Amino acid sequence: MKKPVYMDYAATTPVDPAVADEMMKYLTLDGVFGNPASRTHAYGWQAEAAVEAARKKVASLVHADPREIVWTSGATESDNLAIKGAVAGRQGAHIVTSRIEHKAVVDTCKWLEHQGAEVTWLEPAADGTIGFDQVLDALKENTVLVSLMLVNNELGTINDIAAIGAELRQRGILFHVDAAQAAGKMAIDVGSLPVDLLALSGHKVYGPKGVGALYVRRSPDVRIEAQIHGGGHERGMRSGTLPTHQIVGMGKAFEIAQSALEQEVEELEALREAFLSGLRPLEGVTLNGSESRRVPGIMNLSFEGVDAESLMLGLRDLAVSSGSACASATVEPSYVLRGIGLSEQQAHRALRFSIGRYTTNEEVAFASAQIVDVVSRLRAVR
Repeated sequence: MKKPVYMDYAATTPVDPAVADEMMKYLTLDGVFGNPASRTHAYGWQAEAAVEAARKKVASLVHADPREIVWTSGATESDNLAIKGAVAGRQGAHIVTSRIEHKAVVDTCKWLEHQGAEVTWLEPAADGTIGFDQVLDALKENTVLVSLMLVNNELGTINDIAAIGAELRQRGILFHVDAAQAAGKMAIDVGSLPVDLLALSGHKVYGPKGVGALYVRRSPDVRIEAQIHGGGHERGMRSGTLPTHQIVGMGKAFEIAQSALEQEVEELEALREAFLSGLRPLEGVTLNGSESRRVPGIMNLSFEGVDAESLMLGLRDLAVSSGSACASATVEPSYVLRGIGLSEQQAHRALRFSIGRYTTNEEVAFASAQIVDVVSRLRAVR
């Protein structure tokens, strides 16, 4: 059976073959299968060395000290660890975040509200960005944490994290940033980007699922309380036996991403332009998000007069999304699109198209032609 053209890279990326090959060396008896925490024999030492080598590669992509990288099961856990860990034990703590964050942040902040924390929910601009002044105006004497994403997972828009972070650092307020959709898509340098906690994911960067990392700044030292206990691994911040093969895979994926970053951004810009050019015969197509402050691989489009569900049914040869994969179990319109001011009807007419490393010119030409055909037919039978 012919596979549909994959245009859902924002949901997950295929593992790079070089990553898969590397991971296979850390699974079986003839490989490095030991427990990295086993300090009494060579099997453990070899596994630990592999974990630390991968830690350096992940740190290198974001220009961090390897000691600032804490392994987790993914960006969702990283977000939970950062937010809950920063707020733990602080009665009456105030948190600032936005209504269009990833569910890993939204749901965590809602849970903390039930525990007695105070949360200010910022409304994004129509282009999906959070303004510097908005954050400043929301700060209070008891504000302990601000949590904003670097790149929005549904819109691809980029927040001005540098300006916001510089002000928060002056005020001594912790800044957590979800960078799951930013790593490998844009340059990140925590040496010049004033953030304290930064969440990363393996499977968004052509690495395996089930592994991620949290950057925890060391200078000045950021203290967060562990959320998983049982052995004191990862300098006491995250207990649990480390999955060596997944960690090695994430390290290799981040190493490849660092070497390919500039070229891939350039190629994705060209593919994006070709895709959008192919849709120009259609009227009533709206780009949701910012045209300028964005990464190239994510495009959220609304089609006038056509609901997304019908369009997806017609686009059987394309794999696309109506929103975040983490929220796709619901039939409600995207809370991100509603958050930037779209009506329920407009939000129901939107699809997210995301391209990546293995997308070809032929695929984007096929995809745009298919969309023009299906949208035209659906409009004709209204």
